[in-house]
Amino acid sequence: MDITKFIVEHRDAAFLVGGHDTYRAQLSRRLRTVRKKLGRATPKNAKFDKKVPVTAEDIASNIEFLHLLLLTSERAWAHAMDMKAAHSKDNADKNITGSTRRHIISRLHKAAQLAKGIVEILSDQTTSRATDMDLLEAQAYAYSLAGAGAFEKEAEGIREGKSSDRWRACLTEYSAARVIYNALFKSTKKELFKEFLVSSIDPSIRYAAYQHRIPRTVGVPAVSQKFFPKDDEGLVQAVEKLDAGAFREDEPSASGTTISWRGRTANIVDAAVGQALVSVETESTQLAAALASLSSVKERAAAYDNVLLASQDAADATRQAIEELEKEGVNEGDARMQDLRVTSLAVNYDLISWRVGRNRVLIGSDDGLTLAPSSTQKPRRPRGDGKEWAEREEPTGRKLARVRERVALYDAILQSIDSIKELRGAVRDGGFMAELDGQRAYFQALKCLNLSRSHAFLSSPREALALAHRAFSLSSQALSAPKSAPSSTGSVRRLSVSEEQAQRLNKTLEGLTTHYRGLVALSQLSGGSEVREKEHKADAVPVVERVNDYPASGTVDLNNLVTWPPRLKPVPVKPLFFDVAFNYIEYPGRAASAVEPEEEKGEEEPERVVEQKPAKKGWFGFGR
Repeated sequence: MDITKFIVEHRDAAFLVGGHDTYRAQLSRRLRTVRKKLGRATPKNAKFDKKVPVTAEDIASNIEFLHLLLLTSERAWAHAMDMKAAHSKDNADKNITGSTRRHIISRLHKAAQLAKGIVEILSDQTTSRATDMDLLEAQAYAYSLAGAGAFEKEAEGIREGKSSDRWRACLTEYSAARVIYNALFKSTKKELFKEFLVSSIDPSIRYAAYQHRIPRTVGVPAVSQKFFPKDDEGLVQAVEKLDAGAFREDEPSASGTTISWRGRTANIVDAAVGQALVSVETESTQLAAALASLSSVKERAAAYDNVLLASQDAADATRQAIEELEKEGVNEGDARMQDLRVTSLAVNYDLISWRVGRNRVLIGSDDGLTLAPSSTQKPRRPRGDGKEWAEREEPTGRKLARVRERVALYDAILQSIDSIKELRGAVRDGGFMAELDGQRAYFQALKCLNLSRSHAFLSSPREALALAHRAFSLSSQALSAPKSAPSSTGSVRRLSVSEEQAQRLNKTLEGLTTHYRGLVALSQLSGGSEVREKEHKADAVPVVERVNDYPASGTVDLNNLVTWPPRLKPVPVKPLFFDVAFNYIEYPGRAASAVEPEEEKGEEEPERVVEQKPAKKGWFGFGR
């Protein structure tokens, strides 16, 4: 039936475009549509009839009957929240009193009663065809609305002469809702249950516990287990069936546990931080078990996601606890603030350490010390001659692309290490900073090593030698730097660098530097022979033909002044053009006597009359 999903989707769709007033208007339109579809709408200009109650048979026949009840309950809740939001907008400095408060409580009471009616209908699982999970979702929804109504009744604060037990009803209702939603989340892994808890239920429990004089060191899970109505045996059995550890004390010592950081011990003064640290420890244990069974690099890197999320939650909880103490005006010299500072440094270091470990898994098992050839996929189609396809060497472009990906991961690691140095309190620890410098030198040496390998692929031995030498000096620095204590996670990769890893890197770079130095020497020898050969060829030319060139050796070979004996060779001169046809072709404007040869005197030919062409008129020779 997906009751929670139906509610969350409608709320999210409305809150994207407006507030509770928009949500209420959307619910009214949706209710009108559902009533018309089910045939329960009052016709226009007709007398109002009492509404027929919805039964379990109706829900079994059509799920829209369940939606009808949920929409009606949600509209009452949205009406109450709309009135509350409108009052806080206009009179933020005044409490809600009088008829407005009574109206809000009335709407919440109606919503809770409708939700309880849904639970009663779905309890007949044989007729309504509801599953155990559907019934639990309906119960959690009813408890959350009942808790909201009890919260509004007592939201004016504790008055004189009244017992603090008046918040017990609110804590009981919200605790039942939280335990059920938490069990549903652990069973289904759906984020909507977690969002429902974080958005409304957990903050309400924290405020009610504060009003009930419960110390802040007691976490919300412990409060919810304490006030859960365990006298309802059916509900307890249903929750335990869904989650066997729902009532197990996972954090009995949240108010008394300690955290150790480089020889310092700090008390966990906030329950939310303690719960987050328990989650981090649990996820790290599961990570170690998961890595033992995974072989793919991508799968091993993806296994870090859960522990990274848990570490981020712990860092956020610690920062929130510090901000709350700062708002209260607690001095930095206070013991609680000092404990939180140490906890914050430890938690943030763990978060960055897990992040670096994930990047190291993506780089490779040896941190990129070697570049193993990638497996090339052979064509599926067999060869025409029946022979097997020969394995081809990996192209240089693909090798450079792999090196480029590694360099990007090294840059991310170096940025993470630099962010650790910026944490508050890290600079004061000289030994810690020396360890970070050694770790940074280790990964920077690996980056230079991979860059030198890329230059070697491009046949640039000088650049490769320079980078390898730089990497060797950095590896020596990493080898001499102090090393951190081995982590309790064992084989799980994190930020720490062992002595063996630093020694292996230094030894590899020492041999690689010698190798590149030899390549550079060979290239210089071959380059020198080519230069001498060019000089020898140049010296073979006589000096008389090289007057404008300064001799490379600084001396002139007097035995090679000219070529002797002289050899026949073409000499470049200015070309001569002979116009033989000039004597035989008549050109305009040249007299004929200049062209014709002299002939014997004979009969005189009549003179040719040259017709005079009229002169051109007009501009540019164009006549009119």
